[in-house]
Amino acid sequence: MSRKAAVVALTALAPISWGSTYFVTTEFLPPDRPLFTGLMRALPAGLMLLALTRKLPQGAWWWKSAVLGALNIGAFFPLLFLAAYRLPGGIAAVVGSVGPLFVVGLAALFLGEKPTAKTLLTAIAAAFGVSLVVLKAGAAFDTIGVLAGLLSSLSMSAGVVFTKRWGRPEGVGALALTGWQLTAGGLVILPIAFLIEGAPPALTGTNLAGYAYLALGNTAISYFLWFRGIERLSASSVTLLGPLSPITAAIIGWAALGQALGPVQLLGMVIAFVATLAGQLSPRTPKGPESFSETEKNGQEVSMDLEVSGVRR
Repeated sequence: MSRKAAVVALTALAPISWGSTYFVTTEFLPPDRPLFTGLMRALPAGLMLLALTRKLPQGAWWWKSAVLGALNIGAFFPLLFLAAYRLPGGIAAVVGSVGPLFVVGLAALFLGEKPTAKTLLTAIAAAFGVSLVVLKAGAAFDTIGVLAGLLSSLSMSAGVVFTKRWGRPEGVGALALTGWQLTAGGLVILPIAFLIEGAPPALTGTNLAGYAYLALGNTAISYFLWFRGIERLSASSVTLLGPLSPITAAIIGWAALGQALGPVQLLGMVIAFVATLAGQLSPRTPKGPESFSETEKNGQEVSMDLEVSGVRR
């Protein structure tokens, strides 16, 4: 397997994991608490990574981490969970499938990545495929839920672009950067959650298990892989992995909840999956300070391996 294929495969694990968010939210968590759910997903994971890496931002990275944390976490999580609570099944995910189109526009503006016809057609095909998967006859349409889904997609798209634009500071691994963003995002959510939703609800064992899964596998590990992928792939390539999330959500809905998957839904899965693969085939490599020489790549691979193992330089 080539280096790029390995990076793509690991990065793809993040949206695959996020595809389980809708199932966990509706089946394991207390109802109507999107802000508290976003808080419980972000802040414990961020604090855990801070304790593991024992590294804090320096200089301009205090405000950069705050901005990235607000875009990728602080605004994205509450809006995502609001959409998940108000929209049935995987419908919240189809709204997020416009994310690649947002990223294409923002990357052209802030990264100088000129959109190609192939990229635009791939993004549109992916969104169309996802819509076939989840937009079924009789599905409820909730205006607030749809707006929340669109805004969450826009927020994370901006987060992808600025994460790519700013990279990370010298000597700081992706695990530490992930911890900064999750902590900053969690602190953004904290006062809003208590102001709007009040005191935390009484939690059952099922609730705690759901939150533990969201914080560890669905957030700490997944976002580490996601930010690592943003660093090594183009912004459009990373965001075109997004359709794997609603595909996973639909499969979980079929396997765990007995939701039907007819010929139209299966066709949509094929279209979305092919579009996702096509989005990874561009020969174009990122330019500028985000690019890596082979020596730098090898050195940073070693650095991240040490981070994951708990060894600090």
